Amino acid sequence: MPRKKQPRITVKDLAKDLGMSVSTVSRAFYPDAVIADATRKAVLERAHEIGYRPNPFAQSLITKKTQIVGMVVSDLTNPFYPEVMTQLTALLQKHGMNVMLASAQQSDGTDEAVELLLTYQPDLMIVLATNLKSHARERCEAAGAPVIFFNRLSEDGLGFGISCDNVEGGRRAAAHLADLGHRELLYVSAFPDASTNVERRRGFCEEAVARGLPEPQVIEAGRFTYEAGYEAGLAVRDLPRRPDGVLCANDIVAIGFIEGVQEGVHLSVPRDISVIGYDDIAMAAWPSHKLTTVAQPLDEMMAATVSLAAELAATKDAPPRIQHIAPGPLIERSTVTDRRSK
Repeated sequence: MPRKKQPRITVKDLAKDLGMSVSTVSRAFYPDAVIADATRKAVLERAHEIGYRPNPFAQSLITKKTQIVGMVVSDLTNPFYPEVMTQLTALLQKHGMNVMLASAQQSDGTDEAVELLLTYQPDLMIVLATNLKSHARERCEAAGAPVIFFNRLSEDGLGFGISCDNVEGGRRAAAHLADLGHRELLYVSAFPDASTNVERRRGFCEEAVARGLPEPQVIEAGRFTYEAGYEAGLAVRDLPRRPDGVLCANDIVAIGFIEGVQEGVHLSVPRDISVIGYDDIAMAAWPSHKLTTVAQPLDEMMAATVSLAAELAATKDAPPRIQHIAPGPLIERSTVTDRRSK
């Protein structure tokens, strides 16, 4: 026998149950509404007992806010971003914001993902792992949904952004390799127009030259993926000079690079070539990888993002700004060796 559907409990039902007016009961669900503390407590407790939940769509007609945060992501194959999405969503929910996710098929699908989210009238947008054209950002702002770029910066450098200081992270990697006696460095690049990739490459190359080393060679992997890293590892055999120290654009590229260079070029890591990743994803610490990497300051980046999201949800007049957060430590594991005694 099919289960009988129970009727939805309405605010009128709750008000009748409590012997209060509908307007009094409704105010209890708005933190800023003027209502006696004892009355608010009584309403919320009884609502919980009988299973009443306010209709967010009806509330949005009154408050002009949906409490929806649109989240756009295109690189779900990179383990860094599912980790970020899980933690960031939980933090936003604690602040009363609900996340609606749209996955773009690479960067060329970002505009369509944004248009889809805008139909739900989000209070703001968070963009992860993809670039957003300036006209799409302006479209969001015109619709009353300011955009926060997480771990990326907008194409035109405008708007709101929370990012690791990737230039400094690149410098730290080059300095670490130089201090351990590496002399021929290599950078394995990913998306050429991703601010994270551009900045890490710049810091790495600038620090190498400042240390008196040759300008690092560069292999264009083209993507932040294991497969791209593996192909980059194979490409080492075609370089004019064999590198002895490498920074990869991120951890998953580094893991692919290590397997490619060991299987295809027969160089041992770290005996023949040292490799550093970037991000410190959970996989980097696995016993099968033990990857030396530059950690992202995720806790600080997510806290700054949630704080900014709460500010933007409260006021649309906040001035655009970019916040760079110092990278986490360089975590030494097993993919870098000391060459000073060799």
